[in-house]
Amino acid sequence: MNIKQPLKAIAAIALIGHLSACGTLLYPERKGQVSGRIDTGVAALNGIGLLFFLVPGVIAFAVDFNNGTIYLPNTGSVEGEDDGMRVVRSDEPLDMQKVRLLVAAETGQDVDLDSAETRNMRVTNEAAVAHELKQQRTATPN
Repeated sequence: MNIKQPLKAIAAIALIGHLSACGTLLYPERKGQVSGRIDTGVAALNGIGLLFFLVPGVIAFAVDFNNGTIYLPNTGSVEGEDDGMRVVRSDEPLDMQKVRLLVAAETGQDVDLDSAETRNMRVTNEAAVAHELKQQRTATPN
């Protein structure tokens, strides 16, 4: 029995499996991003999948765009555009007073979180914050 045939089949299956969602497999921590600059490495690997195996390549692009894993982290805004958003992390549980203090420390300004102009919401990650802010900006007339 020729050992090369099964090895070729296993290598082809592994390659197809890897290319059919490479951003999702390589960078699972990127899941949930909604926009940003496209990672050329992930796009190139997906493109190779398109070049050699049409269906897995299409699936790779679809999965990576759907999961947000094709985007580079922390590139959600257009280059050169300062959206004014900052991320402040806290290892302790937050209440409204602690949020006020964190915002004041970061911006140097007091904020009234009970104001009608302030909207409080819970989000699961930074990408969700960016998505919510984008939704608010498009919904609010200038």
